[in-house]
Amino acid sequence: MVTASRAEAAYARAVTAFSTPTLDLLYGRFAPFVVASLSILFTADRASVPIADAHAELSEVLDELRGAGYDEDDRRVPAGSGRDVCRHWVRLGWLVQQIDDDVEVYRLSAHAVEALEIAGRTGGGRTRVSNSRVRTLLEAVEHLADSAEADPVKRLARLREERAALDAEIERIEETGQADPLDDEELLEEAENVLHLARELPADFTRVAESLKQMQRDVVAHLRRDERPTGEVLREYLQRAQDVMQSTPEGRAFAGALRLIGDPDRIDALTAQLSGLLRQPFAQMLDSGRRAELDAIGRRVELGVEEVLAAQRRASHVITGQVKTHDPLRDRQIDDLLRDVIAGLHSWEGAVAEPVRSMPLVDLGHLRQAVSDIRPPGAPAPLTDAADVEFLDVDTRAWGGPRYAELEEYVAGLGEEFDLAAAFADAADDTRRPVDLLGLLEIAHRNGMTESEDVSVVEALRPDGTTRRFAFGAVTARTTTARTTEEEAHD
Repeated sequence: MVTASRAEAAYARAVTAFSTPTLDLLYGRFAPFVVASLSILFTADRASVPIADAHAELSEVLDELRGAGYDEDDRRVPAGSGRDVCRHWVRLGWLVQQIDDDVEVYRLSAHAVEALEIAGRTGGGRTRVSNSRVRTLLEAVEHLADSAEADPVKRLARLREERAALDAEIERIEETGQADPLDDEELLEEAENVLHLARELPADFTRVAESLKQMQRDVVAHLRRDERPTGEVLREYLQRAQDVMQSTPEGRAFAGALRLIGDPDRIDALTAQLSGLLRQPFAQMLDSGRRAELDAIGRRVELGVEEVLAAQRRASHVITGQVKTHDPLRDRQIDDLLRDVIAGLHSWEGAVAEPVRSMPLVDLGHLRQAVSDIRPPGAPAPLTDAADVEFLDVDTRAWGGPRYAELEEYVAGLGEEFDLAAAFADAADDTRRPVDLLGLLEIAHRNGMTESEDVSVVEALRPDGTTRRFAFGAVTARTTTARTTEEEAHD
């Protein structure tokens, strides 16, 4: 019989589990769309995406699915633009915003990575209790027992057994000259187990990086509230900044794993081994997606290590900078100001803001007037020639705006329709200035013009003899005569 307390405890644990962003993503209203979109945006070789690119790419996904009719069911595709959807995912804890090399990017949170791994593992077929998976478990338990063994006699006996088995295998191969690899079915089973283990790595790496970021935020928040002497604060937090990787359980676990996978030679060896496996006959039994996933394991490990180390460097930099500029009084003033701003923003929720329909007028009051002298002011003295002033012989009109009169006269002789680029190229030199190109476009727009998908390139001539090239959509224009004829025919 299950007691009420046990039932309530089990139910509370289930409620807690389903309140996490991981299960919220998988159980949400638009779960298939979220999983599909995130798997398109983020790949093994693309751990972060610039925010502008993510908004544009997600908008394309939304347009494509809506065009295919998936928006007919309101549970399939969410409303809004790609930007709106991404911001909603940030609020739900599925995407993380950060700055990489002065560019704002999105990264998957640990919850989103874990959800994608669960969806990928489930969608990849039924999980089997395979020989490879059971052996991995048994070997892990055996290694744990050996590592915890304190009796040297038992430890030596175990090592001698392993050495005897290795010596027997070496002797057999030397005698027969054959390695006797496993058959293709067993190798395929081993490969699936490797993929199963590799799918858990991105979530583990991301979880370590997020724990470092959380530690960074905790340290900075604690420092801003700190009222201890500055010297004591400096000693404690500078030391913590140096040992940031040892400040969290996840960081300590990763530091141990880094000793195994942080060696470049080991990563190169892993990549070479994976390339060799893909050339084996059993690899052809894997579908293209699994082969690509197997090939990307080395890159996935590199990106995971890089993500954690980048989070470590960023946390150390932020904490050190905060300690160096620590000013409790100023920090409290900033915190108070931010709280006032947030409170003010909350008070505006639901309020209607009246639009500004016109700018206020300046009230100048009454200007003083002097009537003592009713004569108008005298004209200024005429300019006189000065020997020390040099007057340049420059045609100021040549540097002015478009020469509309000449352009109108030129256009009138081009027939009913003409190509604007060709007309500009054939014009006289004094009407082929950049401003004259704008004037010609203005005349064409006024008289009626047609744009095409082609691109026209023209070369403009400035008054000083320099040239400049311009490119624009090809334009076919009409003359004033053609427009007048058309209007008369319409009347």
